[in-house]
Amino acid sequence: MDELRGKYLDEITEGMSAVFSKTVTEADIVLFAGITGDTNPVHLDEEFAKPTLFKGRIAHGMLTAGFISAVFGTKLPGPGCIYMSQNLKFKAPVKIGDTVKARVTVSAIDQDKARVTFVTTCHVGDKIVLDGEAQLMVPRRPAA
Repeated sequence: MDELRGKYLDEITEGMSAVFSKTVTEADIVLFAGITGDTNPVHLDEEFAKPTLFKGRIAHGMLTAGFISAVFGTKLPGPGCIYMSQNLKFKAPVKIGDTVKARVTVSAIDQDKARVTFVTTCHVGDKIVLDGEAQLMVPRRPAA
């Protein structure tokens, strides 16, 4: 069962970091639109999106933000953590074919409340496309 468990609170230290990378596909955007109901044509219709400031279709911002959740749920802290809050700043668009690298870095630990604060960023190449801060509840190690 250990492979199904993430880190316990006592295993996390400030500065720890983890990354998840994903290349955004046409299918990702279409499926995300279907799941969420966000069918804004800037995501789905090239002709609509061409005259916008983005000069073409862009991925949903929350699709990009979802890659941060992937890091939390699978890598750091990993399975068992509870996502409590997230603030986001969308800095640049993500397009089909872009590879997004989501990174989370521990910035503070509240041992009393079992809460961990993270700096969260998403990059496409060297460009930051999203940044923010998140707080998660992390399980304590069970008493022996």
